Amino acid sequence: MTTELSEAWGLFESGDSQGSMRVLRSAADRLPPAEVAQLVAELAKGAGFEDLAGASTALAAGPGEAERLYAFGYACVERGIDAVAVPALREALRLVQAPPAAAARTGLFRRRPKPQADRQAGLRKVLLELVSALEGCERHGEALAVLREHDARLGDWPDRYLTVYNALMAGRLALAREVFGALSAPEGVWTGPGQRVGRMLERAAALPPADERDLRGWHWVLTGGLLTTLSPHGFDQGMTGRWAYLQDDFGQCRYGLERLRAVLDATGRRPDSVALLADRGSRALGLAAARLLGVPAAPYRPGVPGVLVVAYDLNECDPAVVAQLNERAPDELLFEHATCWTDPPAVTADVSTLLGQIVNAPWEPGLHFGADGEPEEEGPDRRSAEELAEAILAAAPSAPQGDGGTPPDPDGALAAFAVRAAAGWPAAGPRDRVRSAGPVRSSRFA
Repeated sequence: MTTELSEAWGLFESGDSQGSMRVLRSAADRLPPAEVAQLVAELAKGAGFEDLAGASTALAAGPGEAERLYAFGYACVERGIDAVAVPALREALRLVQAPPAAAARTGLFRRRPKPQADRQAGLRKVLLELVSALEGCERHGEALAVLREHDARLGDWPDRYLTVYNALMAGRLALAREVFGALSAPEGVWTGPGQRVGRMLERAAALPPADERDLRGWHWVLTGGLLTTLSPHGFDQGMTGRWAYLQDDFGQCRYGLERLRAVLDATGRRPDSVALLADRGSRALGLAAARLLGVPAAPYRPGVPGVLVVAYDLNECDPAVVAQLNERAPDELLFEHATCWTDPPAVTADVSTLLGQIVNAPWEPGLHFGADGEPEEEGPDRRSAEELAEAILAAAPSAPQGDGGTPPDPDGALAAFAVRAAAGWPAAGPRDRVRSAGPVRSSRFA
């Protein structure tokens, strides 16, 4: 048993199932799938996942069988542990590609090999599940390599569509365009996804990202949204403009609204009113935005043209309301201050102030810095949304100070980008979540 697997077992036996699974996720590619399956079976039983427990137990009892490897990988993907699925599905793919063994004879009869069509169908089934698992880990370059290796066996939908999608998420724009241009017209459930990658490619052609670290450029290509600020910390150490953790404050909220105003001015968009969402943070930010823009504010109603819908964090809003924002009315804009990039909201905003993994709102309990610069624990700010809006408006708009490693991003650079994007903004079509961080990689908490 490897050191990592021993560590995972030790954590499980001590009662730390989450820690055990974290070790398995990080070390899965270096561990034998059948040995991993023994521990996964125990973890699955504890979680009440009977499907995963059964598939794990079967693999542990019959290692090296393609169908059991596939069933285990499939169950792992279904339960959200894609990293654990990948090595099992890779091994299953290797086995189903292997030439069939010589048929064993018994008397005058011999076992018939599986027909070629059945073998091809089995290979494709395993291949697509492996691609799904790699996508779930955001290992798009690996998914693309697998798809390209087996391209001769693929159809257009969803097979080569997945080539286009993973090429986009890996930053391979030329390849994505080439494969997309050769696809047949999508039908049925694939019509929407096909149109979505088509719109991504159109945005990339109109406003190509500068390089693999152009966070604003790639955010625009993938989501159709405009990102107004970059994190000033750790740009060259793996964050590339995103936040891992941010203790937000009123000055940064005000700065986000000022950058929103810069985008609206640059694109010639002036909302008729601000639509207020019900949660306290969004309502506070919406009231402040209405005052700053000099327009009235009213409770959100779906499908109203010309309004600016303001959210602090869409993941904290009523899911039923968020779902209504997927398809927006003409000139209905959605602004989100703190967009989670590791767990993206169900819809993408037209404008986001920042991309963060964990953002603590100014009115939530947390660490704040006192007058002497020392961190202090503070309780929640229980003021009303109206009072919080006043605090946002009274704060000096302040971009957070960082380590000096992030490229300069003055108002003029943001405005120039918005002008160049204006012809295709706000983006057309449904605004589904984009689950992947795309080509720009950033460090994250496990």
